[in-house]
Amino acid sequence: MPFDLIKNGLRSASARKPHFSSARDLKKHYDVVIIGAGGHGAAIAYYLAKYHGITDVAVLDKAYLGGGNTARNTAVIRSNYLTEEGIKFYRDSLSLFANLSNEFSYNVMFEQRGQLTLAHSDAAIRNFRWRAEMNSHFGVRSRLLDRAEIRELVPSLSMNESARFPIVGGLWHADGATARHDAVVWGYMRGACERGVELHQLTEVQGIDISDGAVQSVQTNRGRVGCKIAVQAVAGCSSLLAQMAGIRLPIKTFPLQAMVTQPYKPLLVPLVSSPHLHVYVQQTSRGEFVIGGGSDDYPLYNTRSTLEQKESLADGTLELFPFLAQAKILRQWAGITDMTPDYSPIMGPSPIKNYYLDAGWGTWGFKATPICGQTMAQLIATGVTPDLIRPFDLERFYRFQALDETGATAASH
Repeated sequence: MPFDLIKNGLRSASARKPHFSSARDLKKHYDVVIIGAGGHGAAIAYYLAKYHGITDVAVLDKAYLGGGNTARNTAVIRSNYLTEEGIKFYRDSLSLFANLSNEFSYNVMFEQRGQLTLAHSDAAIRNFRWRAEMNSHFGVRSRLLDRAEIRELVPSLSMNESARFPIVGGLWHADGATARHDAVVWGYMRGACERGVELHQLTEVQGIDISDGAVQSVQTNRGRVGCKIAVQAVAGCSSLLAQMAGIRLPIKTFPLQAMVTQPYKPLLVPLVSSPHLHVYVQQTSRGEFVIGGGSDDYPLYNTRSTLEQKESLADGTLELFPFLAQAKILRQWAGITDMTPDYSPIMGPSPIKNYYLDAGWGTWGFKATPICGQTMAQLIATGVTPDLIRPFDLERFYRFQALDETGATAASH
């Protein structure tokens, strides 16, 4: 590796191929058009190309690769959910994450660090006991911890019994992990482009043409593009895009904010979250403390940051880690999250026969990236919905079979 760096550094032009397909004109027609070049859109394109041989694919994005919610999340990966369907789905996603660096020959900086969710009441302990039993039953490593075990696991955490909301226990999820979010989307898109997929950035979809109950083409700011199949994977803008196709989704969109401090020496290994305090904290490999919490209280299609949320996150963080009182905030940002009534995603067919939905991810879209890409690609290639995602179809809301994952958030919304 050092010799390659020196050799390429002395060359007048790089010998390496570009990561992604170069800018080019849109073709008049593609087999598959994927709307959204975030982690999910890139993953669907990758699995279509590598495992199903479908390479006549265009991935369109109104901005740039991975520039939406993929760039605005806090990189947490976990599988300690509540429902059988949710646990199995995120368990399989986490398993795929663990091998992504080998899959891509590209380091996504996957670190299995564990997640500790704190309980501040007897009611929370009862909920955690239920989650631990459900997780263990489906092969996910979760168990209850008492105060002594928490103190040993996270020595820097304040265990003051006189605190406003004393810590009474916790749920330890040993499978919890992090990965570099931009590396994940780059790895997927690079692999897709190497196999013939086209990436078109700065290409905004402005309309969807439907005839005889099927999508015929999509209208963009660069012209009209015909397609056999269209897939939407646009996170917070899911309901707006679906409206172009005449589909009404049970989704409301809320901003979700986070912030990061100046770097410190490494001292916090696991991610620590408190749904009661509406905050979670992790320390990156660079030493920064990443701090996130619940969504804003009102719907909004905007990624602005607010002083109110910064104060709320700081308040919860200082109750858990008082030593951060003098820490400087380096950055604050927001994504926009597409929340369904049952806090579970919508994946699969739509009322339009060749239009597929990848929506409703709320606050956990990044952690689903590999398994969503794999299963959605299988659905598109075969026309058969994989059993793993069948419970997440849009029709569940009409069958009154909601998948309630409200209580599984790292920081309540």
